[in-house]
Amino acid sequence: MGALILYPAIDLKDGRCVRLLHGDLSKETVFNTSPGDQAGRFQKAGFEWLHVVDLNGAIEGRPVNAAAVAEIMGAVSIPVQLGGGIRTLEQVEAWIEAGVSRVILGTVAVRDPALVREAGRLWPEQIAVAVDVRDGKVATEGWVGSSELDAVSLARRFEDAGMAALIVTDIGRDGAMTGLNVAQVGEVADAVAIPVIASGGLASVKDILAIRERSGVPIAGAILGRALYEGAITADEALGAAA
Repeated sequence: MGALILYPAIDLKDGRCVRLLHGDLSKETVFNTSPGDQAGRFQKAGFEWLHVVDLNGAIEGRPVNAAAVAEIMGAVSIPVQLGGGIRTLEQVEAWIEAGVSRVILGTVAVRDPALVREAGRLWPEQIAVAVDVRDGKVATEGWVGSSELDAVSLARRFEDAGMAALIVTDIGRDGAMTGLNVAQVGEVADAVAIPVIASGGLASVKDILAIRERSGVPIAGAILGRALYEGAITADEALGAAA
């Protein structure tokens, strides 16, 4: 298999880079007050993509941290994937026109799959679906809401819809550095032909190696958050293990 693509995460809340515990907005740690500076550091460290989330937007259902996103885009030349509160085709189009390489749709993938399929038709290979899982079921509205769908069922809805990726997050592990749920992510990867990115709880090089070593369909990428910010894993270690 080829190299695993690593996506360092920049989670935006009130214009700053934060990490949350289990997606709880009241449990934030601020890591950088300048999103552009943080993005530049990740590019300089050798990462080839950025994963950016508008946390306020995810809750409010509309883009909130547009200025911070613009600052990030102005600071780097590597591609950016962006999610959080993007619920309409007009919003997707605006972000793509602003230079976002890949737009992530989450809540709307549960609520209005036809819209996501249309986005995939209009912008093939530029749309990703966030499959955010809590206790086996897909969560919505910035993880505040819930649905009765399981991860594989949601993933299969978009099998032939031109999706660039599925981002599978175990909410119970997110921001907790307790290790990726490789089995859950792998189950989705094995079920569909869409590339799958693992998210939620990546704690060490062992997690990256576990992704690479699992049997079955290769997992295409992984998102790095708190472990990277807190120094539990360095950029060099992560990129070395991924390659």
